[in-house]
Amino acid sequence: MAVIKEISQLDPNGIYTYADYLSWKIEQALEIIKGKIFKMAAPSVPHQRLAWKLVRIIDKHFRGHPYEAFFVPFDVRLFNKKKSAKADKDIYTVVQPDICIICDAKKIDNRGCLGAPDLMIEILSPGNSKREMKIKKELYAESGVREYWVVDPNTETIARFNLDNDGIFSNPFIFTSDEVMPSIIFSDFMLNLSELFPETNDEPEN
Repeated sequence: MAVIKEISQLDPNGIYTYADYLSWKIEQALEIIKGKIFKMAAPSVPHQRLAWKLVRIIDKHFRGHPYEAFFVPFDVRLFNKKKSAKADKDIYTVVQPDICIICDAKKIDNRGCLGAPDLMIEILSPGNSKREMKIKKELYAESGVREYWVVDPNTETIARFNLDNDGIFSNPFIFTSDEVMPSIIFSDFMLNLSELFPETNDEPEN
């Protein structure tokens, strides 16, 4: 069997698993969502700057807490929370969120995270808005992600979604650059959006 080194070698209409994903030697970043391949474009400079600010803020707050935060590239293997299949060949979704926070250390292994992180953060980039706002929102709710943030650099806003008792994300709460956004699942974490979207180029303090 030929070694897969290029996305062009794959069938765009095919259905693939995490076991397939592990066998590929493809350098371009990609995700598999319910068996379908999704290419990941290289993040822009503004995207990287915003992600770095978030990482620094999260690291500063959660240092010493019994949780772990990870940022891309980091494989998160997801499955329907109502199902128990966890073998590589039975996993049809592997994503790389910009940032995620995981409370249950048992979900973390040498290959990433197996199961839903508690908080997922995605930063919108040109071309990925539809995927982040629709496909991934539905996927993360189905998988049991408790809180989901969608950061929009263009509008300087964050949409916060929280999982309700029926396993569905509530209507989003939208926070703007002059507001402070509380996390529902981490009650002591308040994100001041002015640190992400300052009127000047000042960086958050160490």
